[in-house]
Amino acid sequence: MSERRTRVGPLAALPTDSPALDVDALLDDPSIGILVCCGSGGVGKTTTSAALALRAAERGRKVVVLTIDPARRLAQAMGVEKLDNTPRPVPEVAGEGSLDAMMLDMKRTFDEVVTSQATPEKARQILENPFYVALSSSFAGTQEYMAMEKLGQIHRQAEADGSYDLVVVDTPPSRSALDFLDAPERLSSFLDGRFIRLLTAPARGPARLMSAGLGVVTGALTKILGAQVLRDMQVFVAAFDTLFGGFRARAEKTFALLQDDRTAFLVVAAPEEDALREAAYFVERLEEDEMPLAGLVVNRASPPTSTTLSTEEATAAADRLRRSGRRSVTAGLLRLHADRLAMAARERHLVARFAAAHPAVPAVVVRALPTDVHDLEGLRRIGDLLAGEGEGC
Repeated sequence: MSERRTRVGPLAALPTDSPALDVDALLDDPSIGILVCCGSGGVGKTTTSAALALRAAERGRKVVVLTIDPARRLAQAMGVEKLDNTPRPVPEVAGEGSLDAMMLDMKRTFDEVVTSQATPEKARQILENPFYVALSSSFAGTQEYMAMEKLGQIHRQAEADGSYDLVVVDTPPSRSALDFLDAPERLSSFLDGRFIRLLTAPARGPARLMSAGLGVVTGALTKILGAQVLRDMQVFVAAFDTLFGGFRARAEKTFALLQDDRTAFLVVAAPEEDALREAAYFVERLEEDEMPLAGLVVNRASPPTSTTLSTEEATAAADRLRRSGRRSVTAGLLRLHADRLAMAARERHLVARFAAAHPAVPAVVVRALPTDVHDLEGLRRIGDLLAGEGEGC
């Protein structure tokens, strides 16, 4: 772990001897050109990505943030009328930097790759094929693959024209945080699968010996899928065959880029058992694949409390009021206070357990805000909390 990416100091909800993530040092590091925010769904990756991108831009960097956000909250928060596959400038960014934002259009990105790799006639055959339309729109892993493809496109463009010096990536809200890394291999394995190759293999040589058996399998598939679906699949694979090598080569280049020292991964989690378990899996996978891990962000932690009244004292006081037969607002507030303290203690325990299992991973805990983030000021506030500034950090 690079020294430039860490600092040591006390932090709320972290063991005092745990390394703290120095977000500003990470954002200011000119050698870091790609920052990937990853983690399971619903942990605040989109907000974290946007806040980091805005903070980096206002500290002088030329930034583009790529999001995959089905709720489409990012456009509203950044003051952009709409987000699509084209980078849009974010207005009212302070400082000398700049910030563009974009949202992945999965099918359009797939179409762009096809048209860039194929002749116009071959591209038309593929783009109009019903099996391709289904594959490019909804096949499992396509969104993750296209997120990596778009990242590769942006990085190549930035290197060519100097348009950006930092790309912040919000990874897809997958069932598993590992899908983003596994998608290229899964998609290419499907397209390169032995069975699909047999569907379009010419009946000569050894293939002739398999024709009878293959005919039985094809007949069974025809009954299940329908003759038209099977023909669409065969036509697509035949047309796509010449492009497949290019797809795999591009995926391998992007995967290598993710392993490069110019890339940094931030694992984002919530202070919940399932989310931190998923974060632990991702940390271990990144280490296994030798990808540069910058640290962990724990979002939406319980805010600190200024009272010295403990959980036990608040519960006992509420019980005394209840036993006395007085149903007061005070008893309800005491119970609420006790529940809040118990939740905060549980969160600290979960974060401490993660830190004990991964003592070398720098972390920052971001307290929950009382309202949703809906503008640049809200994103700036999140950025301050990520950087360890502001109340309760």
